[in-house]
Amino acid sequence: MIVAAENPRKAAELLRKKRLYIFDMDGTIYLGGRPFDFAVRFIGRLRESGRRVLFFTNNASHDPVFYLDKLTRLGFSPTPEEICTSGNVTAAFLTRRRAGKSVYLLGTRELWRQFTAAGIDLVNDEDGHVTDGRVPDIVVTSFDTTLTYEKLTNACTFIRGGAEYLSTHPDFNCPTEDGFIPDSGAIAAAVTASTGVTPVYFGKPYPETVEMIGEITGEPKETTLIFGDRLYTDIATGRRHGITAALVLTGETTWEDVNAAGEAERPDLLLDSLADADRLMFGEA
Repeated sequence: MIVAAENPRKAAELLRKKRLYIFDMDGTIYLGGRPFDFAVRFIGRLRESGRRVLFFTNNASHDPVFYLDKLTRLGFSPTPEEICTSGNVTAAFLTRRRAGKSVYLLGTRELWRQFTAAGIDLVNDEDGHVTDGRVPDIVVTSFDTTLTYEKLTNACTFIRGGAEYLSTHPDFNCPTEDGFIPDSGAIAAAVTASTGVTPVYFGKPYPETVEMIGEITGEPKETTLIFGDRLYTDIATGRRHGITAALVLTGETTWEDVNAAGEAERPDLLLDSLADADRLMFGEA
């Protein structure tokens, strides 16, 4: 592991040789509705230098249109092609590998609309109510800020009845300006506690995400770098799949977490924030 503060030369060399830079969102380039100004500047300078940018979030509570609007409002100037979520990855799996299967979705209205637009056969309406007593082949749970006991009960009942169980992403907490709130992994943990069934997860750090990024960008793993604030999602994506992984300490992970992690879970590069990456690659603004 290269610690940028201790070895800035090696850190700069590692950063400069990449062509595609993947950015986690929550905790990495912003917190809730507050952007990190240094992240806005760094991403702009990457584009100006001819490098490529991809925003990827495990947060599937919103669709890509939401993130396009949000990132634009926060000053990141994204294009639609630069945005991908774990919801995209899950929907692609369902349409390509579970074509024709019916799904019960425990998720937000935005995710429900995204799945519907992809042609997925949902047995529930956007509020989680089951239509006409239908029984699904698959249950998908996600980060759901509209979670109700009815949704939770429906998901558990269908899984106990034999439905396949999938989850969009494994994150336990979502960082906000006011602290952390329960994320998809915490909801999935409740379902697992009730049913005894562990879901198949998508999003980071799972291989379907890496495969989709490769398809979208055409960029090889060797010239790709991922920035993130979580060891078990962002950093694990890189370490498990041959992509250089850089951890920033502006979100969930602390120095203590890094020190406690095993070698296979540690980042290739450790930065206090993206301000360090900006300075190392391009100098002071």
